[in-house]
This record gives sequence, structure tokens and C-alpha cells, in this order.
Amino acid sequence: MTKVENMENIKNVLVIGLGLIGGSIALGIKRDHPDVVVSGFDLSRTSLERGIEMGAIDIISDDISTSASVADVIFLCTPVRTSERFITDLSNIPLKKNVIVTDVGSTKSEIVEFADVLREKGITFVGGHPMAGSHKSGMIAANANLFENAYYLFTPKDSSENNAVDTLKKLLSGTHANFLTLSPDEHDKVVGTLSHIPHIIASGLVRQADDLSKELPNSDRLAAGGFRDITRIASSDPQMWTDILISNKDILGGQLKEWQALISEVIEWLDTKDEESIFKYFENSKNFRDALPASVSAGAIPAFCDLFVTIPDYPGSIAEVTTYLAKDGISLTNFAILETREDINGILQLSFGSKSDQKRARECIERNSDYICHER
Repeated sequence: MTKVENMENIKNVLVIGLGLIGGSIALGIKRDHPDVVVSGFDLSRTSLERGIEMGAIDIISDDISTSASVADVIFLCTPVRTSERFITDLSNIPLKKNVIVTDVGSTKSEIVEFADVLREKGITFVGGHPMAGSHKSGMIAANANLFENAYYLFTPKDSSENNAVDTLKKLLSGTHANFLTLSPDEHDKVVGTLSHIPHIIASGLVRQADDLSKELPNSDRLAAGGFRDITRIASSDPQMWTDILISNKDILGGQLKEWQALISEVIEWLDTKDEESIFKYFENSKNFRDALPASVSAGAIPAFCDLFVTIPDYPGSIAEVTTYLAKDGISLTNFAILETREDINGILQLSFGSKSDQKRARECIERNSDYICHER
């Protein structure tokens, strides 16, 4: 099978699904390869027009067949199930013989196998997974820096697709991501443990808290702070996570049974008041967690770039802080007031898109005021 081996052969790119991920990929491509013509296809006309305005795409595609037939690389930036439907469509379109098709889904084994329908026609498919995101969505939230220092995983089916992986790395150089290659099965096992299971557990904790609030209505007031932080990922898109669980069901089924067995052990220790086992459980977990590398790269669950500012409870204090940031050109992704009571300082939680913005914000606020800032 012939492969595209260098950027000289990449003239046209098609991005199907111009949301946060697709839009950010397009912006990253245009940053390092402005001469590459990027076409965008999306059901939302507003997203496409926004893509033109932001310089992410050059052409609005109204017909996938026409755009796909001239593309050298096609990105499927939609949920896994939707991407599989597009793969079926692409298999019936006369594509270029050297075209590379890739996706951005959070599970890989199923879609890599599904893409055999393309391989049977001589079309190269490489699984991809940029491990970054935001609480915001849509093309309006797209950012060329979204993947900076994040892992962008590639999952080729076999070594025959390595040249295509190299081409994708060159094309995506403007994302400033850290590229890593895994087998589809390795990928799904790793993200199952480090991302999918935590999302299931976080949602379960929230559900348990919801049940408790019906029994004890005042309990939800105490769910702020730490509980809200550790369950933050439970606010993710329900449809996306339904697709992820179904597409990774075999691996997750086994991992959940392992988790179930572990919880059964904890229950047994409680029933028998086994203090030694309980202590070792927490001690071993603490030791492993403390030994994890404090990497600058984002992991399976993107790190939260939050800054907590202790501010006096008087009118204008919040505007004062945001004005400092605006003057230094530092963008917020979100903010929240964790506590404001009369005569007591409040906590302003500021969220940023990157660790660099978080650091700049802290320096800015501390330079302009005597407010206390901390991270956690």
C-alpha cells in the first residue's frame, strides 16, 4: 500500500466535525502549514462560518463526497459511533490512493477494526486520540494551543501504517502536542483505567450524593469544595461517555469487575475491623500516587489549571481581579465564587486553559494586589 511520506504531498485536508477538537486541530495545522488548504464539514452552519472567521478552515464543505475525493488527509472529529458511519460513507467514495484517514475518538480497538472496510479498498486508516479538552465546546472554544504539552496518541493497526503516523505528526506539528504510539488494545486498557473508570466512579459518587440530598436536604451544601473538585469530571457530556463505554465495553467490563473485587475487600476489612489491611490500602495508594511523575504533559484526564484567590467581601473586588488579568491579556475559561459571607473573605476560583496562563495569572494578581493566591 502506498503511503504519503512527507508534507510536500499534503495539499488538502478535510476536517469532519468542526467542534472544539476539530476546530483546534484545524487551527494547529494552519499555524505551521498555512499553505495547506483545510476544508470543514459540519452540520452546524454557524460552526463552519465561525471556522472561516477564525482562520481554521479555508473552505466550507457542503458535500463530503467532493471534499473527501480531493483530500490528502481526512480527520474524523466526531464521536466514535458517528465516525464509524462516516467511515462507511468514505468507503464508497473514490478517494485518493494515498489518502490518510484518522479519527480523534477516546477508544481505539473497535474503530481500528471497523476501518478494515477502508483498508480493503487500499485506504490507510490510523487511529488517533488527542488527550485534551475543555469544559467549553464548539468551534467558538477552539484554540490552537488546546493540545500544547498534551499527549496525542496514535494507534496504527500494524507497522505498515508507521509512515502515515510520521506524516500526521508533521502535519500536526503546530498543535505542539507530545506524540505517542500505542497499539489499539494498549490504548484502551490504559485509558480505561486512567480515564474511563474514574469517570464512572465520579458519576457514581455524584449519584450517591444526589440520593443522600433527597434524604438529607442540607447535605448538598456540604458537597462544595473537595467533593465538588474530585467529582468535576462527572460534568462531562453524557452522550459522549455513553459512546465511550459502549465502544470499550469488553475492557471496561473486566476492569470494573476488578474494581468490584477491590471494593468487596474493603467491605470485608470493615466488617472484620481489619485495621492493618485498611492502613496498608491507604499507605500503598499514597506511596504510588506520591511517586507519580509531575509531568508537564497532560495525562489521560487533563489537569485542572485553577487558581484560588482569597478576596475581601466588598463590591468590585471580583471586577478588580478580572481587570488585572484583562490588562495582561490573560484569558479565563471559567470562574466561580466558592464562599462569600459578610465580614469573611471569599474564595474566587479562576480556571485557565493552560498551566502557563495559570502561572502568569498568579504573578499578575500578586504583582497588582495583596490578595493571597494558591493552587491545589
